[in-house]
Amino acid sequence: MENNKKLPEGFLWGGATADFQYEGGYDEGGRGLSTHDYETNGSVENPRHHTMEMPDGTIIGPASSFIDAETVPDEAKPVFIDGQYYPSHKAVDFYHHYKEDIKLMAGMGFNVYRFSISWSRIFPTGEEETPNEAGLKFYDDVINEMAKYKMEPLITICHDEMPMNLALKYNGWASRELIDLYVKYAKVLFERYGDRCRYWLTFNEINAVRGFGPTGVRKNQGIDRYQAAHNMFVASAKTVIMGHEMIPNSKFSTMYALSTFYPATCKPQDVFHNMQQLRENWYFVDTMGRGYYPSYADDILLHHGIEGLSEIEMATEDEEILNKGQLDFISFSYYRSNITKDGDDWFNVGGSSNPYLKETPWGWGLDPLGLRYTMNMIYDRIQKPIFIVENGIGIIDQADENGYVEDDERINYLQDHLSAMADAINQDHVPCLGYTMWGPIDLVSLSTGEMKKRYGFVYVDMDDLGNGTLKRTPKKSYYWMKKVIESNGESLADHE
Repeated sequence: MENNKKLPEGFLWGGATADFQYEGGYDEGGRGLSTHDYETNGSVENPRHHTMEMPDGTIIGPASSFIDAETVPDEAKPVFIDGQYYPSHKAVDFYHHYKEDIKLMAGMGFNVYRFSISWSRIFPTGEEETPNEAGLKFYDDVINEMAKYKMEPLITICHDEMPMNLALKYNGWASRELIDLYVKYAKVLFERYGDRCRYWLTFNEINAVRGFGPTGVRKNQGIDRYQAAHNMFVASAKTVIMGHEMIPNSKFSTMYALSTFYPATCKPQDVFHNMQQLRENWYFVDTMGRGYYPSYADDILLHHGIEGLSEIEMATEDEEILNKGQLDFISFSYYRSNITKDGDDWFNVGGSSNPYLKETPWGWGLDPLGLRYTMNMIYDRIQKPIFIVENGIGIIDQADENGYVEDDERINYLQDHLSAMADAINQDHVPCLGYTMWGPIDLVSLSTGEMKKRYGFVYVDMDDLGNGTLKRTPKKSYYWMKKVIESNGESLADHE
């Protein structure tokens, strides 16, 4: 029985992408500029990614937190740097390849595809009275193409970005102005796509508000960070309430980055510190999954120089909205695990390397059992179904002259992680709706801005500077994963 890897009937198998890493067409179809459009490319050797240039020549970063500086005037706008490559502008051009890419996904047996909608493609500045019809039509076309293959959309409404105008004018999510602007945007999506889309994610990796997350705030620390988080909590809850009313049988979540941490040793101080570190993430999950702030919220805020929740600007109705707008399921990304120890900064998002684990070239510890551990931790805590909406491995693929890649390392990674997932479902009885592997078709890495850090089942002929034919070629893992999906996970047991 322990070797049984077959998953429940109706399990959703698919892949996940983000518009600014995958879509391209940044200046087509009436799309406005987003906060990610100013991010430069980078590499391990030249880590300039997440930077932008201001009119006076000052280089600021990280860009996706917008401006981490106190002295930039409100009217200042970033500029594009001559000769600099901006990965989001072209990405891997799903904008013009969506039919081909969806057909490739369907060829593997995908019955779900998670993609994000570009806010600035629908509302170019975020403040228009009416949406951009060309932008709406593009996603209509994508969703209708998926329907041909009976592929379920899983839509991320806001994936780490916003129209640049909202970051400049309002200091991003630090302002409550964004709540109503976001809800207006979501309402348009529900009106247009609600008849074909039942699964929705309000935000991507919302707990990354503490790093280069989706906030758009200029000073991404202290009160701004947690004010932004609260405003996003309220916007999400309002959207969930509205979505349930507008779309019968719809299901809502927000996505969290939950690659986990272990204590470095069994020293009690290390174990206690690890609990505090984990609470940095649970703060977000608990509030949105349970519908109220957790008992330790003030402790988290005090650690970051905030007097407590009393310092957060809240409307009188916020508490009721959070309770009514609870999430239906908990979705998350899992890539790795790290360790923490007494004396580390609570804000050490990456933690330290685990000496018991092998690592990728980018230092990400390979820990399939950590996925099973995380699944159990979430369900024990929240008691709602979960959905693994990002998991995968970024490696350097060596393509032959035809673009074919023998990516055994990726197959081994997925074999181990999918087996751990199946064990959590079948042995630990964790209800899991589905699995969408990150980057089913090669795309630009968020963390480094590179193409050479590849995740996909399908190789895209493009280098770090956008050179190449963009030809799509299935890798060895494409055919391996096809068998896993055809067997609904049962074939995983053949390799145990």
